[in-house]
Amino acid sequence: MRRKIYNQLLDWKHDHKGDTALLIEGARRIGKSYVVEEFARNEYESYILIDFSKVNPQVMEFFNLYLDDLDTLFANLELYFRRRLIPRPTPGDEARSLIVFDEVQFCPRARAAIKHLVADRRYDYIETGSLVSIKKNVKDIMLPSEEHALEMFPMDFEEFLWAIGDEMLMPHIRTQFERMSPMGIFHRRAMDCFRKYLIVGGMPQAVAKYVETHDFDKVDEVKRDILALYRNDIRKYADSQENKVAAIFEEIPGQLQKHEKKFSLAALESEARMRDYSQAFFWLSDAKIINCCYNSTEPSIGLKLNEERTTLKCYMGDTGLLISHAFDECGIVGADLYRKLMFDKLEVNEGMLVENIVAQMLRAAGHKLYFFSSGAKAQAADRMEIDFLITKHTVTSRHNISPVEVKSGQRYTLTSLKKCIVKYGTQLATPYVLHDKDVKVEDGIVYLPLYMTPLL
Repeated sequence: MRRKIYNQLLDWKHDHKGDTALLIEGARRIGKSYVVEEFARNEYESYILIDFSKVNPQVMEFFNLYLDDLDTLFANLELYFRRRLIPRPTPGDEARSLIVFDEVQFCPRARAAIKHLVADRRYDYIETGSLVSIKKNVKDIMLPSEEHALEMFPMDFEEFLWAIGDEMLMPHIRTQFERMSPMGIFHRRAMDCFRKYLIVGGMPQAVAKYVETHDFDKVDEVKRDILALYRNDIRKYADSQENKVAAIFEEIPGQLQKHEKKFSLAALESEARMRDYSQAFFWLSDAKIINCCYNSTEPSIGLKLNEERTTLKCYMGDTGLLISHAFDECGIVGADLYRKLMFDKLEVNEGMLVENIVAQMLRAAGHKLYFFSSGAKAQAADRMEIDFLITKHTVTSRHNISPVEVKSGQRYTLTSLKKCIVKYGTQLATPYVLHDKDVKVEDGIVYLPLYMTPLL
């Protein structure tokens, strides 16, 4: 599976030349270990991969015994893994050997050792892990400042296209986006590919199974195994928050099915308060299982300045997993249901799937997630709900925030978006509507097909 993060790994190797270790965070089963080992194999003369989820405990003990004697530490690693490490010729050169700490959360002592290993400058170091930032895994260690962190996501739409053998479609989509020109005869093809991406999702194992078999039953089995893994992680690692984390996780499809998608704690228990559940939401967010989208009380220069963390929407990190999570009454989401989703024939609120995948694509493109909600207490002209707010890359004194509305049906209204433009016009950049039709610009609003979301 070809992944864009590979180029970021190359940039780190060339630019940093050993002055930092690289930490790759991400949810379970998104391909961290795969891409790092491929990188190690292709870009270094030798490497050692230590998988702390299954390595002999004696190897972990090396990091307790020999941090003050790195020669012995490296000699023991070479002997155990039967791999020769080649030291960096001089400090300014690129490294010839790489040591990978895979699933580093299982050995906090090795992560703490990064400070000393980087200072030694002999080799490059990459750490990978899920759940690396939850309290249980950082409780007794000093986190090294010598880490350069990258967040990895499920496969994006372009990576999915690569996987199904289409190298040409996304460059054309990008060209038409830059020109603000319709896709024309290629719009249907792009939407067909997008709907495949919507229902298969971006988990590499699920994508690989789809490419191999085109059997949606087998794809769904893969996704259910991943969901089971997430549930096991919640039971094992959420500690005192286990019940609350599990309750939120199981409630996500029901909350997204509502027209009003803000997460209602009343669905979990009466008299529930955000202060009682905030740590549970943080746990799921730290585990990269969900994407939290917070209310920004005003679409002005800094969305974070106006962030209201007591009001949020809770999206699944991968929309393919959301489908398997939502339609699980019979154990397996059958091929018939997938076909109905594929051809837009299913009588459900498809808005939850479309809004979830827009959130997923915005996160993968580097955006933090915010929405805008002005509630019932406001005057009628001020009551509005905007699905997403995104900021320009370069902040100026005005026109920084783009409101984004997501529409899944053929017929829709833009009441809230138009109210927002009237009230906050001087603060807004381009307003966008994401829908299943082609590109058009009308009355100052840019209408884009859903598959152009990553280009915003």
